[in-house]
Amino acid sequence: MLLQTAHLVGLQLCISCCWAYSCHNTESSPDFSLPGDYLLAGLFPLHAECLQVRRRPEVTLCDRPGSFNGHGYHHFQTMRFAIEEINNSTALLPNVTLGYELYDVCSESANVYATLRVLSVPGTNHIEIQGNFLDYVPKVVAVIGPEDSNRVATTAALLSPYLVPLLLEQIPKVNFLLHEDTVTFNDNGGSFSGYAIIAWDWSGPNWTFTVIGSSTWSPVQLDINETKIQWHRKDNQVPKSVCSSDCLEGHQQVVVGFQHCCFDCVPCEAGTFLNKSDLYSCQPCGKEEWAPEGSQTCFPRTVVCLAWHERISWVLLAANSLLLLLLVGTAGLFAWHLDTPVVRSAGGQLCFLMLGSLAAGSCSLYGFFGEPTLPTCLLRQALFALGFAIFLSCLTVRSFQLVIIFKFSTKLPTFYRAWVQNHGAGLFVLISSMTQLLICLTWLAVWTPLPTREYRRFPQLVMLECTEVNSLGFLLAFAYNGLLSVSAFACSYLGKDLPENYNEAKCVTFCLLLNFVSWIAFFTVASVYQGKYLPAVNMLAALSSLSSGFSGYFLPKCYVILCRPDLNSTEHFQASIQDYTRRRGFTQPVGSCGAERGGQDCKPSVA
Repeated sequence: MLLQTAHLVGLQLCISCCWAYSCHNTESSPDFSLPGDYLLAGLFPLHAECLQVRRRPEVTLCDRPGSFNGHGYHHFQTMRFAIEEINNSTALLPNVTLGYELYDVCSESANVYATLRVLSVPGTNHIEIQGNFLDYVPKVVAVIGPEDSNRVATTAALLSPYLVPLLLEQIPKVNFLLHEDTVTFNDNGGSFSGYAIIAWDWSGPNWTFTVIGSSTWSPVQLDINETKIQWHRKDNQVPKSVCSSDCLEGHQQVVVGFQHCCFDCVPCEAGTFLNKSDLYSCQPCGKEEWAPEGSQTCFPRTVVCLAWHERISWVLLAANSLLLLLLVGTAGLFAWHLDTPVVRSAGGQLCFLMLGSLAAGSCSLYGFFGEPTLPTCLLRQALFALGFAIFLSCLTVRSFQLVIIFKFSTKLPTFYRAWVQNHGAGLFVLISSMTQLLICLTWLAVWTPLPTREYRRFPQLVMLECTEVNSLGFLLAFAYNGLLSVSAFACSYLGKDLPENYNEAKCVTFCLLLNFVSWIAFFTVASVYQGKYLPAVNMLAALSSLSSGFSGYFLPKCYVILCRPDLNSTEHFQASIQDYTRRRGFTQPVGSCGAERGGQDCKPSVA
């Protein structure tokens, strides 16, 4: 791992060297260097950094007019003085001469350049890339500076692979007398002697300093006289020594730069929370939990479905139950008046199949309430689609049969006889219903609607629903019903000029138009809304279709039976047929085929 890291850093240094030496050709000034047995490097800002907008990376030239930095120059001269004092002493490093190379690090680019120079091989400006840096010997043995923490991080990252300073191995052997104080170092390079803690005063034209405390190694003690510290704030207030203030609750600390104390505060995203044990990364909530943006904890999700006790459920339940009662009542009314012309012209016993199919569709709607289960998911849409398909098939064949009796029985007698003899009406209803049954069984087998828990639409909710709305089987079943609706409309339109007692075009058109509008509205809503009440919208569309079918076909006949018994007579139906015959100019009355009894004499209906 160390070898791989070394090669990576080596590649970085190669690129940096090419950039630095090709873009910055400044040599160390003789005034800033001193030869010696061992060289020390000093990195100090003698000039201020250039603060200007740059369009591309550039090397900053330090010796710009008016950019002199007195503070950096002071450190610069301090190092020179210290090294010269050591060299002039016969007791500190006898027979050893220290040299130095001092660099002006006025910018980040100058800092990188200076660091690369001190790492070069003595006598050259080149850095050798090696697999083992333990044997590499740069021109300097130690580096003092820079004073800026950001540049220190850059310099340390470049020096560390080359094990600079190598001087630390000899530090524990140092032992000398300085101003009557013995100077020694421990294995980590720390001094065993004490330190004087001073505060610089830069308020005036001249720099002064005040000793505000001291530290000793034996015994280990730190003494600071806080009253002597002059803070450069109003009323001598103590500043906060932090790069960034603490983040608000639910905000993670995103580190900026190299120091962990410098960070940006970023709120945790929705669905995540900040654990106090880790302030640097937000943790995701569990599947059954949620959290708003900037949260410190997760909350349980609310499980929702179309519950039985909700007000909208009560309204829909009442409407559906009323429709079911009307269907049962109409079946009883038609059974009581089965031999009357109105019931026989409406289809006779075929009416009970139509009413039963509507009732089956109505019963399926109860599956939309409460928590979805496998039986309700399997039956609620499929049973409705099948029941409504049977009703539409019967409606289509009834309209087509009346058109045949009144318009084509004399013009196409061969087709008419074949239709009657082969029970065309019953065969059509059977084939059409079986086709829808096959579609529904395929739907349930291949795209099986299953109860599921949906988590993605709403962060704070768990939606209980069936996986059915977007399935291909669902779309095929409702497309087939749409085809039957168009067929029923076409057949009823062909009979728009039939006798009034047999003319169902207006009622059927109203029924089918409301059916189309209901489902178009549902699919439109489903494309933009996926919330808790989507099953209610689905049920409302289905209820509207069933109600329109019942009201468009059966209510007018119930009105005649209950309120206009004078119109429910054979004489009235015969008069209506004869009037139609005269208007059409038929030579043989249509009534001879028993149209007032729904064509029973010619066997056009399904018993």
